[in-house]
Formats: sequence, C-alpha cells, structure tokens
Amino acid sequence: MVLAQSGDEAAYADLLNQVAAIARAVIRNRVRTFQATDVEDVVQDVLMAIHMVRATYDPARPFMPWLMTILQSRLVDRLRKLQRIASNETAVDALPELPHFGQDGWSAEAYGDAEHLRREIGGLPATQRRAIEMLKLRELSLKEASAESGLSTANLKVLVHRAIKTLRSRLVASHDA
Repeated sequence: MVLAQSGDEAAYADLLNQVAAIARAVIRNRVRTFQATDVEDVVQDVLMAIHMVRATYDPARPFMPWLMTILQSRLVDRLRKLQRIASNETAVDALPELPHFGQDGWSAEAYGDAEHLRREIGGLPATQRRAIEMLKLRELSLKEASAESGLSTANLKVLVHRAIKTLRSRLVASHDA
C-alpha cells in the first residue's frame, strides 16, 4: 500500500488484485448464503472504497486491520441492503395467465365479448376510432401513426385518451345494465 500511495501503478494494480482475492475468501467464509454475484458486488464495493480512501491509510500502522474494517463495513452494508429488499418482497405462488394476443394486437378472451367491443369501437367518432385502431389495435408507434394520419402526436394522444374514456364509460354502463 505504501508503494501504491507513492504513485507506483503496478504496485497499486497488484494490491487491488490481492485485496480482491482476500475479500472473496473472507466474504465466502463469513456469509455462506451469498450467491456469486453478491460476493462480487461486495468485492467491487471494497475495491471502490479502498480507491476512494487510500489517502487515509497510515503507513505506520498495519494494513490488514485497515482493510478488514473497510471490508466489514461494505459487507454489513450489503447485508442490510439484502434485508431491506427481502422485507419488501412478497412471495407469489403463481402468476395469473395473461390473455393471448392475436395478430391484431388484442383478443376476444382479453375482454370477454369481442363483438360488443367491436361495436363500441365502431360507434366512436371517426378520428377517435382511427386513433384507437392505429395505436392500440395495430400497435403503431406514435410517430408512425402521426405520419400515416397526418395528425400530431399530441393530438393522437388526446384522441386515444378520449376514446378510451368513452369506451370505458359505455362498456361499464352496458355491463351494469
């Protein structure tokens, strides 16, 4: 470390390689449940920490206690992070099946009564219907739909929003009736 602090790049590279090997061994020994990616993440954190605080190392003192303090700190940080993640996750037994989407971008199974939905889309004003057909059914990008229709992207967004709002209210009303 003394040579690395004095600017010897080869000594610094050698030091980092040795520290990485030591860190891997210590981490695997202390936390046997870590995946290989977790071990490497902590090793990288240790190497970054050493790089950032290398000027604080006092050559008159032993190197290993200084290194182990940094390593322990980074290891505890990683364990706390994993604990936070685990406490916020919810176990899911099985995900529900997603509807099958056909060539036109949607399926009758996704809505239930495809014919009723087609009639309601057909009952929209022409500009809204065209916007829905391009953006939702044919799944064109806003840029592509804008080029095809001659309308601005902002106008297309407004038309789709209004069309969906209208469809939602009509479908809910017919479902409740």
